[in-house]
Amino acid sequence: MDYHEAANFLFDLRRFRPKPGTESTADLLAHLGDPHDGVRFVQVAGSNGKGSTARMTEQALREAGLSVGLYTSPHFDDVRERVTVDGRKIPKSAVAEFVDSVYDYATDRAADGDSPTFFEGMTAMALWYFGREDVDVAVLEVGIGGRYDATSVVDPIAAAVTSVTLEHTGIIGETIEEIARDKAHVAPADAPLVTGTSGDALDAVREQAGDVVVVGDSGDVRAAYEGRTNHTEAAITLSGADWEVETAIPLLGEYQARNAGIAATLARQVADVDEAALARGLRKGFWPGRFEVMGTDPVVVLDGAHNPGACEALADTLGEFDYDEFHLVFGAMHDKDVRGMADALPTPNRVVACHPNVDRAEDEEVVARVFEERADDVERIGSVESAVSDALAEAGPNDLVLVTGSLFAVAEARSRWTRDEIPKRIGDLDEARKALEGADVAPPGVWRMRGEAVHRVLKTRVQTRQARYVKEEMLSLGGECARSGLSDRDDENIDVLLMGTLAQFERLADELEGGPYGLSEFADELRNALGIRRTRDGRGYPWEGRTAVMGILNVTPDSFHDGGEYEAREDAVERATEMVEAGADIVDIGGESTRPGADEVPVETEIERVVPVVEEIRDLDAMLSVDTRKAAVARAALEAGADIVNDVSGLEDPEMRFVAAEYDAPLVVMHSLDAPVVPGRSVEYDDVVEDVIAELEERVLLAEKAGLDRSRIIVDPGLGFAKTPAESFALLGRTGELRALGCPVLVGHSHKSMFASVSGDDRTAATVAGTTIAAERGADIVRVHDVEENVAAVRAVAAAEAPQEFDEP
Repeated sequence: MDYHEAANFLFDLRRFRPKPGTESTADLLAHLGDPHDGVRFVQVAGSNGKGSTARMTEQALREAGLSVGLYTSPHFDDVRERVTVDGRKIPKSAVAEFVDSVYDYATDRAADGDSPTFFEGMTAMALWYFGREDVDVAVLEVGIGGRYDATSVVDPIAAAVTSVTLEHTGIIGETIEEIARDKAHVAPADAPLVTGTSGDALDAVREQAGDVVVVGDSGDVRAAYEGRTNHTEAAITLSGADWEVETAIPLLGEYQARNAGIAATLARQVADVDEAALARGLRKGFWPGRFEVMGTDPVVVLDGAHNPGACEALADTLGEFDYDEFHLVFGAMHDKDVRGMADALPTPNRVVACHPNVDRAEDEEVVARVFEERADDVERIGSVESAVSDALAEAGPNDLVLVTGSLFAVAEARSRWTRDEIPKRIGDLDEARKALEGADVAPPGVWRMRGEAVHRVLKTRVQTRQARYVKEEMLSLGGECARSGLSDRDDENIDVLLMGTLAQFERLADELEGGPYGLSEFADELRNALGIRRTRDGRGYPWEGRTAVMGILNVTPDSFHDGGEYEAREDAVERATEMVEAGADIVDIGGESTRPGADEVPVETEIERVVPVVEEIRDLDAMLSVDTRKAAVARAALEAGADIVNDVSGLEDPEMRFVAAEYDAPLVVMHSLDAPVVPGRSVEYDDVVEDVIAELEERVLLAEKAGLDRSRIIVDPGLGFAKTPAESFALLGRTGELRALGCPVLVGHSHKSMFASVSGDDRTAATVAGTTIAAERGADIVRVHDVEENVAAVRAVAAAEAPQEFDEP
């Protein structure tokens, strides 16, 4: 079964109305042999904050060394976001495997009028996958209520009710007390229920659950919110009977301190999590669309508040910011209390009412009528993307722009920052077939269009209605557009593959300029992608307009290629001088090995190795980079004169991005699931290049939100890090596709084990060949040990591209 067929099957389950109870989910799992038996589960219920709490719980448990599954809803871009293991989405191949195993059973049940629903099917898939991956624990965000929710098919070892407001009345209760009792049914048998409720809701929770741990200002676990420390983080203090944690969390708002306290308490119930691990895990609890600050000039906030209670909390958090005018982009569902939400928010200076691309979204005219009672300037724009653009165009640098009312509206707005256009290099029909199949195009379309994948090919992801319009326009211009075979549902995003000449793409961008559904924004992105090499900010970096060479200087005793050779300071200085004389543009100084099995080096030791070398060579005619996973080491090196931070962990230290932003230093963000490398680790990729791009996108966005421009965020695909030799070669050969991220690209391939099969023990020649491939396919920086040979390779590629510049010897 192909992925698009499997996903369509799951989406088609939406035609069945939700029904209370766990019997259907239990029967589906029994059909599969109860694959979730043996997995320990944590349930998180509540009216607001359950997604953020689930995420922070997952991160805290991962910091304790556990393998953790996470099940949440809804999704922003891809249905697979709902099911993750250790931060990675469920692969397409696993979705297909699951659906193939339940297809006949579910179809038979549908014939009897008792089909699983979409949420039941997704819940069963999550539990099946967690069992298949043998996770240590899985955290489940409850859907509606608690007593009859599909996730309650499990017996949790820990559970929480975050908060209770009037919601889903008529389904789980008509009063706060009734709703609280329903949610409290998630209480575990052998541990107290953790809750952030108060007043009548807390009384009802106690009545239902019995033993509870209350988190709050004066609860069993005290959660104190200390206010913003920067535009994306807030300081909190948590304290229990015998523990205390002071940390920052990437979620603003007093209520998030309470959520963090709930997460910490749950984690402590499940595992032996020390205070340091709790602090690190909570700080990594990034959760998109929950008071997510996307920019500061003006301040741009995305928040999925979708009921009056959430909007009240949102208003309190907005009060922490100083701004001149308040611009509101608002889109909600028709079953929500729009008036109540509008009353809870601060009075806006200007409102743009919009219509999220979901069947149950409220019409923008209705939203506009509500806000006309509260604001003088109210605009109506159907598309969320266009509404955001309008608000940003009207806002001044000291204003604040808020997008809220629904997670669906936030998801569409967020695509402005996350959508990528991936350039494809098509050499023959087989590569064309693979590209089409990678976009989930149905087999007949693959066969028909594989010969059309010529000239320029771009892959992107858009709304289904946008895809229809773009395809019509591209075909009218003589080009071609292949659409994913996913269901033709307007409320889902799908992959498209655009194929045509440069002239056709340029005309397409012109045609989309005034197009509907927010396609004017896509037109601008398309123009950027057409240039492939993105516009830089003119800082004079050596990688602007050419491929720069980064020379590796390991001041360690145990690095895989040259460990111990330059451990002595005088040897390191001499080696750095040699590399610069040989043409190195950058010298990358590393004080800790990431070879398989390497031990972690204490911060003090790493600083002692690196900083004196930086001080000795900072006057060389080259930029200096510090290769480190630790923000404290990066800060010390930058203070000593380093220019660049090279983080092979991909921002595992949450302070790293802020250090780079503080010093305005270019930051290398590598795709890395493990650093040091874990020997023999097997990772399942659907398409290693596109999976790496997708996973790097969120890392890049974190650095961007900290204050770094994308021109100073350098992406490294991490060859050899949780990749087989074949996957590493695929990344090398498709280097150009990484340009979809809009960042400079670094390729670090020097003497990697991937070359063992082509060159044996001496990998110098293979490394030079890799440099040639990387440079020819658009790498901005190559990171190598043998500088002289690789400088020559880079210059040869440049000479082939611009021979007139190399006319003189």
